[in-house]
Formats: sequence, C-alpha cells, structure tokens
Amino acid sequence: MIEAPAVIAAGVAGFTAYGAAYPRAQLFGPTVCRTGAPNKLAITFDDGPNPAITPKLLDLLAKHKAQATFFLVGKFVRECPELTKEILARGHTLGNHTDTHPNLFLCGPRNTKEELQRCGDAIRKAAGVEPRWFRPPFGFRSPWLNGIVKPQGMETVMWTLIPGDWRVKPVEWLIRRMNPIADHARQKLSPGTGYGGGMTGDILCLHDGNHRRLDGDRAHTVAALKHWLPRWSDLGLEFVTMDETLSKTVED
Repeated sequence: MIEAPAVIAAGVAGFTAYGAAYPRAQLFGPTVCRTGAPNKLAITFDDGPNPAITPKLLDLLAKHKAQATFFLVGKFVRECPELTKEILARGHTLGNHTDTHPNLFLCGPRNTKEELQRCGDAIRKAAGVEPRWFRPPFGFRSPWLNGIVKPQGMETVMWTLIPGDWRVKPVEWLIRRMNPIADHARQKLSPGTGYGGGMTGDILCLHDGNHRRLDGDRAHTVAALKHWLPRWSDLGLEFVTMDETLSKTVED
C-alpha cells in the first residue's frame, strides 16, 4: 500500500511521456503522421532556413522534380527573408517550427502561444503566406499545445521516420538509416499487392539547419538525398508537400 502512490505516479509519468514524445501518439491532440497513399512520400526539413545548405537542397530537389515542406525557425526567417521567399517560389510549403526552438513540453501556455505567433508573423512578413502546418521542436508536445495550434489555423505534423541527420555521422550511416523508406515502397508498391486496405505513405523528417545557429553543417543530409532521390523515384514514389499528403492518388 505504501508503494502504490509511487507506482501510480510512475505510470502517469510514463503515460505523459508517451503522449509528449511518441510521434504517432494522439494523447495531446491529433497529429498528421502519414500521407494518404503508399506512393506519396512527404520529405520535410526542420530548423532552417540555412544559407549554407538550403540553397543546395533547393537545387537538388528541383533536379528530381521533388517538392518538400520546410518547417522554419522564426529567428532564422527574420535573418534570411529572401531565402524564405525563395523556398516558397520554388514550389515548396512553409511550416511553423516556433520562433526560437524551445522544448514546448517545458513551456507554459503563454510562452508556447508566443513562440508560434512570432514564427508565424516572421513567415508572413517574409513570404506573404499563412503557415498551415506546425511541427514541435524535438517532437515534444504538451497538454495545451493543440489548443494553441488549432486557433492559429494550423495542424501538427509528426513523422514515420526520423533518421537522426542532426548527428555528426558518416554519409553512409545516414543512407542506411533512410533505407526504411525504400523498404516500405517495395512492400506497398510491388506488382500484384494492390493499394487498398487503407495503406498510407511515409513522412520523412530531415534537417536543413541547426537550431542553435545559422550556417549549420548538414552536408551529409544533402549527400544522402543525392543517393536516395533517384532510387525512390525509380520505386514509384511521388514527392509531395504537406498540402498534398492527405488525398489519395493511387487507384486500387
């Protein structure tokens, strides 16, 4: 009996941690975790814009006719308004990734609201668009986050794969970590399997910036995408923005 409160507290803590951090948990409000069809791959980038890397990514994506979604940090948007505008002009979608990239699980409602508002204001001023999509820094959510995201006209986006490209690792390591996208495509798109049964596609979370500073080195992310983009295309994957994720385009 004496141990019961501790056991209950541990259970509540574990349940809360699951809701705050697990990408597909819906405990703290609905999130978009997958695309609407197995042939749709949503490539997303966090922590930009980054003058050292984002332009290289834009050229690479254009080469492969790939559209993506960039979740931007407001403080970097204010430093790079022209680059922000260029991302949009190249046909990509701009998302809100807060103003300073805090852990929102540790932020109160007021600070959380201000973080989202300041980032949204920066994007509107730089590019003239209202961000529709939001991704919480580190993927951490709080019980009050959904009540702040929704009134600002946004939906929360998580992922099916986050390979860890913020780590300083060899390109070969990152290429291997991104292999599940190809595995899923082979399983879902191979001849004779069909596309029915409510199957969905992947949302890939990569990083074109470093939330601590501008000009972060993400060259290994660019190199890994150089490897995978043509191979994913050969597997029949369509590269979509978050605006295009939920509608199904593949017939049964």
